[in-house]
Amino acid sequence: MSEGELELESRRAIYQHVVANPGIHFRGLLDALDYAQGTVQYHLRWLEDHDLVRESEDGKFTRYYSTESFDEADEAIMNALRREYARRIVAHLAMDGPLSTAELSERLGKSPSTVSWHLSKLADADLVTKERQGRRVAYELTDPDRVRYLYTVHRRSFTDRVVDRLFDLWDSY
Repeated sequence: MSEGELELESRRAIYQHVVANPGIHFRGLLDALDYAQGTVQYHLRWLEDHDLVRESEDGKFTRYYSTESFDEADEAIMNALRREYARRIVAHLAMDGPLSTAELSERLGKSPSTVSWHLSKLADADLVTKERQGRRVAYELTDPDRVRYLYTVHRRSFTDRVVDRLFDLWDSY
């Protein structure tokens, strides 16, 4: 990238925020930066047109990534890590997997149907696989080393780090 591409302070700030917060969505950028909505939209479009930033659709959110840092497979993992219960499921599978829906439900304090829904979304993104073991269906991470690495990248985001610490504290009680 040349010096001239990010000559505007606002464009540079938006780009740097996307790099520092992979998978941030538009509202997150507006909340974090002191720019008007139109300014953020304009610069994001410019950054996309110049292949510096890429959009990734994640349900009702459009998330943004630096094109230099992540490929589409990584973006799918990062999108999942941005969702609270998907992130917590991934964390349990990374530490203690493979686990069943019932085991994850108990650990998360959520109904089996809620956990099952999140697991199906994770399976759709090729993040988890399931294997029948008799009557038990166990889920495990497809690529645990890659997921662990991206989980550490994700946890650098301040807001999510704070939220995760609160949940960890809550879970310890």
